[in-house]
Amino acid sequence: MNTLLILQFLKDIARNNNREWFEKNKSKYLEAKTNFDDFLETLHKELLKFDESLSGLNPRKIAFRIYRDVRFSKDKRPYKVNMGAGFSSKGKMEQEPGYYIHLEPGNKNFVAGGMYVPNPENLAKIRQEIDYNPNALLKILADKQFKKYFDGLADWDRLKTAPKGYPKDHPHIELLKNKSFVVSHPFTDAEVKDAKFTTKVAAVCKSIKKLNDYLSEAIA
Repeated sequence: MNTLLILQFLKDIARNNNREWFEKNKSKYLEAKTNFDDFLETLHKELLKFDESLSGLNPRKIAFRIYRDVRFSKDKRPYKVNMGAGFSSKGKMEQEPGYYIHLEPGNKNFVAGGMYVPNPENLAKIRQEIDYNPNALLKILADKQFKKYFDGLADWDRLKTAPKGYPKDHPHIELLKNKSFVVSHPFTDAEVKDAKFTTKVAAVCKSIKKLNDYLSEAIA
């Protein structure tokens, strides 16, 4: 596993984001992808130590495609300039909590977890759980190990006012305003290249486990 090689390829594709360059350098991409899959396989073994729900995953098949869908985008660059993967019980975090790893040069690497953009049904269930059982979530957010990595739930995907059915003066209105329930921790390029990177990522993910459990119970 060579994370330096991954970052180098991503730097190259950012500077040469066109099909001609990509086809000429397909071998570099395949080598970088193999290294990324190696990393995911090693990380998966670490995650299984505290989250058995991931046991059915094939970690070599969970990376997101590097090809961008440009059909409805003004940005017509054909390739992503990052490599990412989602770990969840059914795979790739589709309408379920999980862990997300994102590698992107320029110190834009991060690990995230929780639930991203739940559908209306799941969002309603999560809000109901917060309304009925707020203390469990508040305890998670106040946990010392959790706060070591996170300042709280990300606030970039929130309503500006109270969600329908909840009063504006609800004691936990700020939590209820969330449309996504996500936390994120950054990593520098130097940290990604470090031999202990996988271990560090696993530690961050372990601190997310209780949040994922809370969300999983809410939408069950």
